[in-house]
Amino acid sequence: MNDTQSIDLSPDSLLAEAETQAKLSDFGPGNFREGLRVLVDTYELCGLSPKGRKRARRRLVQLLSNRLRIQDAFRKHPEIREREIRQPVYLTGLPRTGTSALFNLLGKDARSRPLLTWEGIFPDPLEGLPPGQEDPRLTALRDAYERERPEGADFDKIHFVRADGPEECVLLQAHAFCDAQVGIEPLMSPYREWFPRQDLREMYTYYRDLLKLLDWQRPGDRWLLKSPAHLWALDVLVEMFPDVCIIWTHRNPMHIIGSYCSMMDALMAMIRESFDRKALGATTLEFLARSLERGLDARDKSDPSRFIDVTYDDFVADPLATVRQIYAHFGLEMTTETAAALEAHVTKHPRQAHGKHEYSLEQYGLTPDRVRTRLGEYIRRFGLPAEV
Repeated sequence: MNDTQSIDLSPDSLLAEAETQAKLSDFGPGNFREGLRVLVDTYELCGLSPKGRKRARRRLVQLLSNRLRIQDAFRKHPEIREREIRQPVYLTGLPRTGTSALFNLLGKDARSRPLLTWEGIFPDPLEGLPPGQEDPRLTALRDAYERERPEGADFDKIHFVRADGPEECVLLQAHAFCDAQVGIEPLMSPYREWFPRQDLREMYTYYRDLLKLLDWQRPGDRWLLKSPAHLWALDVLVEMFPDVCIIWTHRNPMHIIGSYCSMMDALMAMIRESFDRKALGATTLEFLARSLERGLDARDKSDPSRFIDVTYDDFVADPLATVRQIYAHFGLEMTTETAAALEAHVTKHPRQAHGKHEYSLEQYGLTPDRVRTRLGEYIRRFGLPAEV
């Protein structure tokens, strides 16, 4: 047996190690074991590198250990589930449409409560932490990111991550093992075929409980949340949060597809021995197209006042005007202090501050005509440019 094969990814071994680490045995409600099994099958079939196999095991054990501690927190504090998440603001849309930049800007409103990277990774409360003291898990994660920053400089150009910065809901949803995970899993079989068939209500119910858990630990006035993956379940999102405010971002698909393929390429290269980039292009285009179709169908059946559309070009041209339009649409107050904070952020954070992200459709076996054909209805509906 080689070193790669000696790293056991079987669900039983992962569950057992998690129980040993957490010294607990109740993983909480839900059929998460099926998703875990499909995820492991996907990792076994996709050709993980030795480093990738280690990373996969470490990540899965951490998610499972977190579940154990999360369930223990709910057992000790049943009042957590009684909390209400009121008028959350969500950003969604296809990836690479400016959601991160808008997310970071909106997060500068003192009344916004964004999900932060470190608490998405560690949502469970740390027992015995003195009030006002920084969580050592945040300290350790910040130090780790800084150590790895030079090695990941190219990825920073695509998506810059800070331990204490706003980050996507997928970090929380991963604990349910029925979501987009880190993004590459829905592009690989058998998870690729399994995920779109799932009823996501169970996952969103668990995700909502995790938001309540974080709100109980560090409350805020208004949750600010974001993920392109929400397109797969906008109907469930509206069902869970009837007063939700949904910002849907749009951009020229020629830039979206090439940029996202490049991002998935970088993530796959971190864990896989090799893969076909041409096949990645086709799979990515289809995945994004299907997420759009699912999202548009749900939107058409929902209260239209729950949504506002933002184009990438409009946002880049005048970020502050875009935010004012969002606040006006949802009846959110724009105070003098908020306006000043937003303006200061725009001034301090120019575009491409971490370097220019280079990509092309051709390297992933795609052509502009193919993208225009597959996303034609979306392009027409929102009057989007569709040139290279």
